[in-house]
Amino acid sequence: MFIKKGKGNLEAPAQIAAPRRKRGRPRGRTEQGSAARDQLYATAVKLIAARGYQATTLRAIAGKAGVSVGLLYRYFPSKRAVILALYDELSAEYAARAARMRAGVWRDRFLFALRTSLEVLAAQRETLAALVPVLVGDGTEGLFAPTTAFSRRRVQAVFHDAVRGATDAPNVDNGSALGRLLYVAHLAVILWWLLDKSPRQRATTEMIAMLERALAIAAFALRLEPARTFVRAADALVRDGLFGDTGPGASAGA
Repeated sequence: MFIKKGKGNLEAPAQIAAPRRKRGRPRGRTEQGSAARDQLYATAVKLIAARGYQATTLRAIAGKAGVSVGLLYRYFPSKRAVILALYDELSAEYAARAARMRAGVWRDRFLFALRTSLEVLAAQRETLAALVPVLVGDGTEGLFAPTTAFSRRRVQAVFHDAVRGATDAPNVDNGSALGRLLYVAHLAVILWWLLDKSPRQRATTEMIAMLERALAIAAFALRLEPARTFVRAADALVRDGLFGDTGPGASAGA
């Protein structure tokens, strides 16, 4: 805007003072902040893989990354935050890849979901192997803890959809039960894979081959009511023992 100075004269535009920027952390995540967070996350994951979860401290992570503990706290206030970030990263990538699942019978779709899971987890196998005691036995950070439900729902939904979206999908109740059981079967294979000491995890490859043969028999058996009754009963045990849900009609994300 122009300001009059005397008659008919105009000054140059007046400078409008910009509001002062408040001190402190900028709103939202900046590019620099994202880079710092990613560096700290990568350092923490590598250290857990090398030392184990219990032996890794936040102070050790900060020292390895060459930053202050205070800076680390801004992004990861606890080791649990690192683990939850790992679950988030892996489950999100898995859900994205599993979206490429093709149409077909449920057993083929399950095998695709299982192999895709192994492919996604392969990059973090050492870290996950170091976390086995946490994954299995920790009530706050393990696979079935309330705080990790967001990740579990993503992964379990893939196996639910593998059954419900199959060309030979059972009815709703049987399909939901079968999807949950296949999700748990997938977890058992993952645990075996993490503990597998055979060259190039050969024992895991052979286990999946055996599972593939067994699924063909299971698919035939599920045409019979006694087999479907067994699946529903086994699902009830899984929901009660692992998910703490004894009510009927548990959702795929339980």
